[in-house]
Amino acid sequence: MPGEEREELEREIRHLLARGDHEGAATRAIRGYGAEIFGFLHAFHRDEEDAAEVFSCFSERLWRALPTFQGDSSVRTWVYTLARHASLNYRRDLRRRELRQQPLPEDSARSALVARIRSETVSYLRSERRARFAGLRESLPSEDQALLILRVDRGLAWNELARVLNDSGQPLGEPELKREAARLRKRFQLLKERLLELGRRAGVVSDEGGGA
Repeated sequence: MPGEEREELEREIRHLLARGDHEGAATRAIRGYGAEIFGFLHAFHRDEEDAAEVFSCFSERLWRALPTFQGDSSVRTWVYTLARHASLNYRRDLRRRELRQQPLPEDSARSALVARIRSETVSYLRSERRARFAGLRESLPSEDQALLILRVDRGLAWNELARVLNDSGQPLGEPELKREAARLRKRFQLLKERLLELGRRAGVVSDEGGGA
């Protein structure tokens, strides 16, 4: 999504929230960011059914939680944070089908919207999926994969990454945010160097060039 379109989407969602139209704001957020969120989950889980389950859980949480959005980050950063937490909870839950305590009714408008975005995004991913570094990425720990996807594929800024990858359960103050952003930047650089070396060993990247 181009920067100008994203800025307009952010304004629309915040305007709806200011009017107290939480249902409209959540629907707009799902329509605007749903495809890229599902793409992130699909890349992270590498399984269509798992990604679909987590996306449904994420969507329901967004509708419930958006009235509590404080506006201390972009809506995009906030929804990525929700998606990552939904993903982590799903991975930790051995009884996956019990994760969604209140699933969306199958005949509801919400469910139809979530299903449409999921279907359209899966079709796109199947036709446009790039596999050059897929095998290398899959060999990395899940947290490194998340960092790569969010930084390289989604272009999140370092402060946004610090918020999304924060597992403390508490908001980060400005000093902590800067420290965490610097730590992630260093970790990302080391990760790129590791991927480049793995790519050379696997014959995916030549000695003259290439990258993650």
